[in-house]
Amino acid sequence: MLELKNITKSFGDTHVLNGISLTLADGQIMSILGPSGGGKTTLLNIILGITDATSGQILYNGEDLTQVPMEKRGFNIVFQDYALFPNLTAYENITYGLRNNPGISSEAEIKELISLLGLEEHLSKRIDELSGGQKQRVALARTLVMKPKLLLLDEPLSALDGVIKESIKAKIKQIVDQYKLTTIMVTHDPEEACTMSDRVLIINHGKIAQYDTPENIIEHPASDFVRKFILHQLEVKRNNIYSLFSEAEADSRAAAANGVPAHALAGQEA
Repeated sequence: MLELKNITKSFGDTHVLNGISLTLADGQIMSILGPSGGGKTTLLNIILGITDATSGQILYNGEDLTQVPMEKRGFNIVFQDYALFPNLTAYENITYGLRNNPGISSEAEIKELISLLGLEEHLSKRIDELSGGQKQRVALARTLVMKPKLLLLDEPLSALDGVIKESIKAKIKQIVDQYKLTTIMVTHDPEEACTMSDRVLIINHGKIAQYDTPENIIEHPASDFVRKFILHQLEVKRNNIYSLFSEAEADSRAAAANGVPAHALAGQEA
């Protein structure tokens, strides 16, 4: 179990996080939502160990990790930009962390992850030969072969669209469920948070606005801010979907006028 006790973070006179306290059970997914600049990524970095908290405690299964260096916490992150090595193949990226820790995952376990993520056909490709969805899966595999105690995801789906995004969402859920992997995900998308997570943390001005199940946040928002924030974000998403459908319809009409078959407009592989 992960436990945060009164985590605060200040940069000079600027208070970024104020009194963040919560628990997250093993094998659960928690999404962190909130306005830009509200402290979401700062909290993720404090849990990972990139950033030190000004005060408070981080405990994992009762062990105080507050002063433990990042490399000794056993937590791993998939960054928003994937942070893959462009000079290495997909397979070399996946196994890179095992060079100094060869016994963490066996060959059979590596193959199982590669198969689970559907990467068998892409292992010899260089990173610039991969689609966005394939890069995301390589980044996930590279993290998972290290067998993290806690998986951290920083906006994992923000650069993906449509079918590709839904495919990666399904893969993440499958992996978390199969390996009972405690996961924390920063996202700006309430639909993404509510459909993927067991718990949702909404932060506003560095404080907890609500920490609850997705159902309770939607049905019983703790404040006007939570209600308006969720509704506003969902409305933005709805408008984006309407806009995409309008663009797709316009593309279809233009293609039909030029004799292009509809199936030729299908999106690329995830």
